[in-house]
Amino acid sequence: MSGRTVTVHCVRAALGGAQRLGIDTVPLLQEARIAPLLLGDEQARVTPEQFARLVRGLHRATGDEFLGLGTAPSRPGTFAMMCHACIGCRDLGAALERAARFYGLFPGGPDLVLERHGGEAVFALRSDLRERAEGRFLAECLMVVWHRLASWLIGRRIALHWTAFAHAAPPYAADHGPMFGCPVRFGAERTGAGFDARWLSAPVVRDEAGVTELLRRAPAELLSRREYGTTVAEQVRRSFLRALREGRPARLPEVAQIAERLAVSPATLRRRLQAEGTSYRRLVDQVRREAALAGLAEGREPIAELAVRLGFSEDTAFHRAFRRWTGTTPGAYRGYRGQQI
Repeated sequence: MSGRTVTVHCVRAALGGAQRLGIDTVPLLQEARIAPLLLGDEQARVTPEQFARLVRGLHRATGDEFLGLGTAPSRPGTFAMMCHACIGCRDLGAALERAARFYGLFPGGPDLVLERHGGEAVFALRSDLRERAEGRFLAECLMVVWHRLASWLIGRRIALHWTAFAHAAPPYAADHGPMFGCPVRFGAERTGAGFDARWLSAPVVRDEAGVTELLRRAPAELLSRREYGTTVAEQVRRSFLRALREGRPARLPEVAQIAERLAVSPATLRRRLQAEGTSYRRLVDQVRREAALAGLAEGREPIAELAVRLGFSEDTAFHRAFRRWTGTTPGAYRGYRGQQI
């Protein structure tokens, strides 16, 4: 699985419920191959694989699919039963309504609702989870999971118009735009997301076998992977990732080359990336950062070779970029892996 790296602020938030329950989280971090000392670095990030392992460990340790973040636990198997209930629906609208009713059966469960306002549909969380810091992160997780699950059910990425959260902006708020692919605001009246109501009539295309495969990795992977489907930014990212895999040193395609592959002009490509809140240079920087962190986390590749693989002309350029990304050096970052608290 290759995806965007996860800020250490999300790691801390995910641990909040277990810590409140008195669970020793150090073994869980070590099992996920996340050095405990990394949590003290404000700019640190972990790979999607590390975060998925941590979420799975927290599920086991808390016995709660909400990781101890909610006002009441969600017993293991609840999410699976909800998924099985949804695939019997004729279309996405019926599936989302069934999912909302399903969780409404459990005391303390999330109060979900699907609304229609003219040509826009809104999937919202009516529960106010702000009374605990952990609840705010749970609200974010719920919105990520419902969006990716809904897209998975119909086999197409649902483009969101907006996403809103009732709580104040967290330290990692900048990650939310790329995560949801739409404008995100905080301090709203309630938590929810809006999208074109026409998606509600899209047929559910998944079956029991598909659910079984999904559940082998979910919901942990739903939280850590990139969003389901394709945007222009994702197509550009895939071109970069392909170049990183195929070349040593990597020669990332230029704007004109990518535009030709997508059958658009360079100016159109730039406009579409801008509309998605990003740019060619920003995507280059993100892909290199994620590949650098993943390579250092795995720990097998010499730093000089990693710099070459990422297309840096010299070690010093890589070190300067890495310090800008994380506030530390590649060697110091890799050194966290062997440290204990």
